[in-house]
Amino acid sequence: QVELVESGGGLVQPGGSLRLSCVVAGRPVDSMLMAWFRQAPGKERQFVSVINWGSDIPDYGDSVKGRFRMSIDSGQNMVFLQMNSLKSEDTAIYYCAAAMGGKNKSPSAYAYWGQGTQVTVTS
Repeated sequence: QVELVESGGGLVQPGGSLRLSCVVAGRPVDSMLMAWFRQAPGKERQFVSVINWGSDIPDYGDSVKGRFRMSIDSGQNMVFLQMNSLKSEDTAIYYCAAAMGGKNKSPSAYAYWGQGTQVTVTS
């Protein structure tokens, strides 16, 4: 059984930064497909970033490219999302997710989810 626990969300002004963390238990983080998704009120869950197992090269959604950076720490079995130049439209609950298959940007491909962490960008 894989368990994911996110942290690091909060309230930040536009242009600010936050770093989200995801603790992974039950399986080595670099043996799974790891991703971040987000969901704003009234909207569908949206792909943010993904790193495939055995790779250290992330892929990003168009809306966050150049601003967000995803990384994995195999020693701590953790996943991170560094978010810079935050905008009001980045406000959402951010979820860490894991899957056993190949790279996929659809939420339906992911079997394991954290509880989410709220990110609010407002002046």
